[in-house]
Amino acid sequence: MSRVAGGFEAASFNQSPRFEDIDLFGADVALREAVLRAGVDPDCSGLAAFGKDFGSAGTIELGRLANENPPRLRIVEPDGGRADRIEFHPAYHALMQKSMAAGLHGSASEAGATRVTERAARLYMATQIEAGHICPLTMTNAAAAALSASSSLLSAWLPHILSRDYDGAMKPWFEKKAATIGMGMTERQSGTDVRATITGAKACNGHYEISGHKWFMSAPMSDAFLVLAQAPGGLTCFLAPRFRPDGAVNGLRLQRLKDKLGNRSNASAEVEFIGAYAERVGEEGAGVRTIINMVQWTRLDCTVAAAGQMRFGLAQAGHHARHRTVFQRRLMDQPAMRAVLADLALESEANVVLAFRLAGAYERAAAHPAEAAYARLMTPAAKYLVTKSAPSFIYETLECLGGNGYVEDFPMARLYREAPLNAIWEGSGSVMALDILRAMRKDREATAGVIDALAAACGAPGKTAAAAIKQLAASAEAESRARMIAERLARLGALAALHETNGVFAEAYAATRLAREPRSTWGACDLGAAEGAALSRLLAE
Repeated sequence: MSRVAGGFEAASFNQSPRFEDIDLFGADVALREAVLRAGVDPDCSGLAAFGKDFGSAGTIELGRLANENPPRLRIVEPDGGRADRIEFHPAYHALMQKSMAAGLHGSASEAGATRVTERAARLYMATQIEAGHICPLTMTNAAAAALSASSSLLSAWLPHILSRDYDGAMKPWFEKKAATIGMGMTERQSGTDVRATITGAKACNGHYEISGHKWFMSAPMSDAFLVLAQAPGGLTCFLAPRFRPDGAVNGLRLQRLKDKLGNRSNASAEVEFIGAYAERVGEEGAGVRTIINMVQWTRLDCTVAAAGQMRFGLAQAGHHARHRTVFQRRLMDQPAMRAVLADLALESEANVVLAFRLAGAYERAAAHPAEAAYARLMTPAAKYLVTKSAPSFIYETLECLGGNGYVEDFPMARLYREAPLNAIWEGSGSVMALDILRAMRKDREATAGVIDALAAACGAPGKTAAAAIKQLAASAEAESRARMIAERLARLGALAALHETNGVFAEAYAATRLAREPRSTWGACDLGAAEGAALSRLLAE
């Protein structure tokens, strides 16, 4: 091939091949090890096949099309009647069908000792290719935890949550095999402070009617929504279906779709409730206690998804560095680039082991109080660290591609727009940090046991970090130091998980993330022997 200027041959010289037809599972050593540790057989579970399917050129193209053709709101029909429906590109429906066939929307509620880990692995891979359609799947999967407060509702809806037959038509849920469930909590005047909700609910002939608004309701095309509203007994959780029991469209009026930074394939709406039919979930006044069961599961998904998105950025950067030549050497062979990629790879390894250690705790929580305490304390900590690290991490992987990373021809720009989302949804950084403090104050013995167990697994660096966490939490400045507590706790949890899996990485992680002063850029630390080990696992052949 000629290197002289002119023609497509010259234009394509020294370009990385397209990153497609990849094995998302087989190429990810950390992921493979995580599921094997949990006792999952990749072939019998279908994870190996799932990784090849979602890494295929065809599925990657579906992700591109779904984002370049975002949903459109139809408020009225041509005859002037209310429509309140949302139109999606066929690529979105194809992705929903794939993911629901794989159980991303409800398999955590199925029987099986490793069901949460298996689903987490699929979520981790699917979000790399297209994150927007993950939102309704995450909420549907988590909805079962809230519906457990009402045995009648759970028994009615669980078969539809477990069914894998996607049906995107706007029709009553009881006419479908599978259903999706969204969530509406955020109001303009309250935001995070859901107790300031002004949407009201009144009892009416065995059900409730809800009137009010939600400023941000994601996945408004869902078949039902878990909603918070003020009942006579206080803030209460309700299930509001898209259709009333008689088959009429329920009183949910879609006002507009949000024009978001990223997550563009997913619809998010402002909604008005006008006497909307709803059924109570849990007792009146127990709305927060009921919905938090769902929120904990969605926070786990935020953590897993952010780790997956960071992995995809890293894989793109590693692929480019292997094929791009600069100054007569491959980028991968140049010390400065190797330092950056190795630093990113170490962080990714830690994210994976922490996220899947947390998923394992959800599997064991019902039978083991210590695991339940771990899940309660480490869910907000892991979400805090992993999701808030994503934007800077993904930016650095984008920069590894140079100008190619910045243009829309490559997936990195879309990935970067997606990066902040998981940190914002289901509780932003300060909310997570303060939630950790609440957990520590509510059950001092159980949380101290979790921290002590983490420290015991980490040697001297762990003991030092644990002592600092406890000291800060007990101080008068605990709330102003809440983020310090959150980050150190999450780092301690990641270090403990690394000690269980890879001692070389644990030593480097302790030295660069806990023992030394923080640094503001990637690649600005000495990983020693861990550098080569991290790079060797970046993209398995």
